[in-house]
Amino acid sequence: MELLTRREWETGDYVVGEVVSPPNPLSRIELTSGRMVEVVEGDLVVGAFGVRYAILEAVGGWQGIGRDRMMEALTGAGLFGKATSKSALLPSLPSLAYKGHALIGEKKATMRDHVPDAPVREFELPVVLLVGTSMSAGKTASARVIVRLLREAGLAVIGAKLTGAGRYRDILSMQDAGAEHIFDFVNAGLLSTVVPEKEYRDALLRLLSHMAAADAGVLVAEVGASPLEPYNGAAAIEEIGSNVRCTVLAASDPYAVTGVTSAFGKHPDLVTGLATSTSAGIELVEKLAGIEALNVLDRSSLPKLKAILTDRLGLHSVSR
Repeated sequence: MELLTRREWETGDYVVGEVVSPPNPLSRIELTSGRMVEVVEGDLVVGAFGVRYAILEAVGGWQGIGRDRMMEALTGAGLFGKATSKSALLPSLPSLAYKGHALIGEKKATMRDHVPDAPVREFELPVVLLVGTSMSAGKTASARVIVRLLREAGLAVIGAKLTGAGRYRDILSMQDAGAEHIFDFVNAGLLSTVVPEKEYRDALLRLLSHMAAADAGVLVAEVGASPLEPYNGAAAIEEIGSNVRCTVLAASDPYAVTGVTSAFGKHPDLVTGLATSTSAGIELVEKLAGIEALNVLDRSSLPKLKAILTDRLGLHSVSR
């Protein structure tokens, strides 16, 4: 560990922070296994510099860290930076004092240093794409159901998160649902996809090359947050657009469906998420947007969901 001057700091640097705030419900950090561990004052934790832009929780980045070198854990998965805005409904973020950069030998450790090389491969897998009207709208929960159905249909499934702020437990839950392979942008060296668009596109192409090498028949891919937020969701959709066979929109409420579809100019094949929690929500989505809506957590909806996937993917002609 070594204290580095500010001009040596960059996005993706691994750094060490000392917890200096009392514990609260957010005082938990994700381990490399995906398990969460509570941290207390005096603990040293390793994370990485990044940027978060969560409309319902916290906004900030390492660029805002001041002369006092105080920062926060902007996510429970080790994204460190200075919070510039936070929801009043959220407890205080864990406060950290910068203690230095993690070193490997005499060189600072960065996420990019640990990205395995992969020959460029053309990505040809069919994609079921999950997008949202916001964070916490139900994308990952819907993805798990879809992964399970495709696995039951005999397909080898890749579960992936293409944009957002890294959280291992999200893609682990897809693995638990039956995905044989799991990936996210962390595999391409990004802790968060709030980066310049060219940097993101380069990372995504590396990630797609890794996925193209996997023995799989379909990709279930989640775009974190919504495509209109600065996580490069629109760029991700553009890159894989020709492979997308089915688009599922997880909506936080029925009115958000019309907002995203009109702003983004694309209509999904299906609406799921919190907006479909009740029959009233489903009816309102279909009335406002004219798009079929299903509560995929209701087992009675699964035959219809399976029929939609079968039609869009042509499952009768797809083999493992």
